[in-house]
Amino acid sequence: MNLLEASLVLILALFALLGLGVYVGLALLLVGLLALALYTTAPLGPNLATALWTATSGWSLAALPLFVWLGEVLYRSRLAQGLFQGLAPLLSRLPGGLLHVNVVASALFAAVIGSSAATTATVGRFTLPELLRRGYPKALALGSLAGAGTLGFLIPPSIVMIVYGVMAEVSVARLFMAGVVPGVVLTLLFMLLLAFLAFLRRDELPKEAVKPLGEALRDFLGVLPVFLLILLVLGSIYLGVATPTEAAAIGVAGAFLLAALNRELSPTLFWESLLGAVRTTSMIGLILAGAGVLTLAMGFTGIPRALATWAVEAGISPLALIFLLSLVYIVLGCFLDGISIVVLTISVILPVVKAIGVDPLWFGVYLVLMVELAQITPPVGFNLFVLQSLTGEELFQIARYALPFMGVLLLMVALLVAFPGLATWLPRTMTGG
Repeated sequence: MNLLEASLVLILALFALLGLGVYVGLALLLVGLLALALYTTAPLGPNLATALWTATSGWSLAALPLFVWLGEVLYRSRLAQGLFQGLAPLLSRLPGGLLHVNVVASALFAAVIGSSAATTATVGRFTLPELLRRGYPKALALGSLAGAGTLGFLIPPSIVMIVYGVMAEVSVARLFMAGVVPGVVLTLLFMLLLAFLAFLRRDELPKEAVKPLGEALRDFLGVLPVFLLILLVLGSIYLGVATPTEAAAIGVAGAFLLAALNRELSPTLFWESLLGAVRTTSMIGLILAGAGVLTLAMGFTGIPRALATWAVEAGISPLALIFLLSLVYIVLGCFLDGISIVVLTISVILPVVKAIGVDPLWFGVYLVLMVELAQITPPVGFNLFVLQSLTGEELFQIARYALPFMGVLLLMVALLVAFPGLATWLPRTMTGG
């Protein structure tokens, strides 16, 4: 079997199926079956059953629907409104004023939701109407939210980190720890960029009334419910009290408790959030099932092993590999959503990454950053779609507004490559390994 010929046939088949509008999960499954049928002697039936079961039965995946449900509950509650009112008096003192609420609120919600699109939608429902009503430039309001919404995948808990951890057999808890420092750094970079852009357009920004510090601190109490959820979810993981799955269950219970205290808990909220979680989880489950079949097929064909051997023998450096992968991921981000990018590439890329000595834990954080970039890359950037539905603005126009924040994401990738300790220091310190 010519591995190059097999690879080209399978790649063309995959893009043909995706181009015909076939669901990503089904496309991955069909290409996996094609690989098994054409390039291996492995029996289809038993291997299909094994792959489907293995891909969807891991205990770590139990956290996935719970974190999705947590995000659905928060999306339907008024916590984001309280967050805006609590953050606004303090952040209005910074250059750029209330635009920073988009960034800080996204970072805080990212620490409990785990999804980029859900973070963007939850924060945007309350911040965008208020910012536009006060006269902030549309380009800065939409661009900052599109960029900051990507923090939903980097700051733990993260749905993409759970998927990567399961597929790469890397501890999800350690991945969550690895995302903290890069998440904080990226949040600060977004705020610095906003301050710079606000300085350039200072004549267009409205003048915010500055409240006395004491009154601003009292308003800040509106942020406490979100902080409590963060402590419940992440604190229980980092203190070793709960696994990610147990922490997700605690988070769902905490979200319903807050909804009850706000007098928002109702049968409608319960069923709508549950059905939303079921739909999203089913979509992710189908993608994982298809990826499982494709991963098994790739193992039988020997393509990943051959690629790893070639990379080692060719003497490709980790830096050169990351540069090439970045180009590939940027292109894929134009056509696929984040989770699809992860499951599509991991089975082929990870053996190569391990073979040349790249830490899989560090690579997970790098991959999340590339997935974040895909969230705001047209024409299939999910954050762009969310903002389009909220504002009615043309999708490519929103992408243009988000362009400076794409630059910051690429800068963060460069910083991660230059200083790998940004991702590895905290898990090494907290777990001693």
